[in-house]
Amino acid sequence: MKKWLAAPDTLKVAPKPFLKTDYKYALTVSPLDCMGCGVCIGVCPTNSLKMVPQESQLEEQKSFDYCVAKVTEKKDVATDANVITSQFKKPLLEFSGSCAGCAETSYARLVTQLFGDRMYIPNATGCSSIWGGPAATSPYTTNAEGHGPAWANSLFEDNAEHGYGMYLGQKAIRDRLIGEVKQMTESDKASAELKAAAEEYLATLDDGAKNADASKALAAVLEKENADCALCKDVLNHKEYLSKKSVWIFGGDGWAYDIGFGGVDHVLAQGNNVNIMVFDTEVYSNTGGQASKASNIGQVAQFAAAGKAIAKKSLAEIAMSYGYIYVAQIAMGADMNQTLKALKEAEAYNGPSLVIGYAPCEMHSIKGGMVNCQKEMKKAVDCGYWDMFRYNPALKAEGKNPFTIDSKPATADYKDFIMGEARYSSLTRSFPERAEVLFDKAAETAKARRAHLEKLLKLYGE
Repeated sequence: MKKWLAAPDTLKVAPKPFLKTDYKYALTVSPLDCMGCGVCIGVCPTNSLKMVPQESQLEEQKSFDYCVAKVTEKKDVATDANVITSQFKKPLLEFSGSCAGCAETSYARLVTQLFGDRMYIPNATGCSSIWGGPAATSPYTTNAEGHGPAWANSLFEDNAEHGYGMYLGQKAIRDRLIGEVKQMTESDKASAELKAAAEEYLATLDDGAKNADASKALAAVLEKENADCALCKDVLNHKEYLSKKSVWIFGGDGWAYDIGFGGVDHVLAQGNNVNIMVFDTEVYSNTGGQASKASNIGQVAQFAAAGKAIAKKSLAEIAMSYGYIYVAQIAMGADMNQTLKALKEAEAYNGPSLVIGYAPCEMHSIKGGMVNCQKEMKKAVDCGYWDMFRYNPALKAEGKNPFTIDSKPATADYKDFIMGEARYSSLTRSFPERAEVLFDKAAETAKARRAHLEKLLKLYGE
């Protein structure tokens, strides 16, 4: 493998330091790996990117290879503090092979940036299992320390339970180790350094990031002291289970709203610290576009060729009714800050969480193509098609309203939005009179849903 002694001439570096540091900033693209979807161009805040022929950029591969080989993650910059700094954390999802512009991968990628080094992913069969676990390889990767998501696929019918089993399995081992660490702190034979490391570990048990560091420190002390005791040996032999794990159960709306709903409901109702991430495409995307309970009024799909007449199931409210489940609806392209905040809150919440991400899909036939995927999310929120909100039960103990509506009332026309997607507009050609009735009904339902959420805001605030 060729070693770069210095950055290649092709590497372009920003002229000023980034984020008030001495670091220089460079953006490199692999022309050999770029899929040409164009999403990066659409979302670039400075309009610095454009699509050009691949052959004109082949020299840029040197820059990309150099950065991969030589540029390391900067811990003082790569944090989850905000959207910008979170993007300097290494994504542990790469080269997924998904459809170009896929919204599901943008959510999954961010989750791996935030928690991937201590993450379990039980994945329901569907699009996310196809791009997440192809037969030849895995898009999930590891960091410089060799840590990354532990991924497993399960069926629609039992993925939530499968994920719950993964959670209980690692928890049983970790609980035993915690008990052994507690015994160490009570032992007269333990050194002051060991007791201090053990106490720091025990004090951070519920904080994923802090506990990861405390686990490393404790294991380092045990290895240094080479303690000749059964407890110490057992802890060292199972040190990978010391730190708090982040269990994220992935799946689409066909799983969460339909076939796997019973399991999703059951697992959430147990009250344990698991996170469920739903990629809501509002249709069975992977199997040909069948309507699901997440499909909306007027939407054309298999088994709803004349447009779905029944409103979408409110999965979020079902979960909120328990009172002890963290719930969020997000749309990355509409509000990246809200997306980041919801994911962080869900993971930090010491209990079950449900995060539902709006995920435009090629099945939607968006006007202009999937290059506009992220923009489509914003349009959906602006017209009231998709609402963003968070329900955090932990706020009740602080005397705060646990329910927050993060999206503003509609400022754009609902019908104008849906007519930009063939899954709706096609109905005007096949059943024009029915389309008019259903679209009116859908628009009124959206208004009623917003009014209902505002009532919930007052109710939860009382």
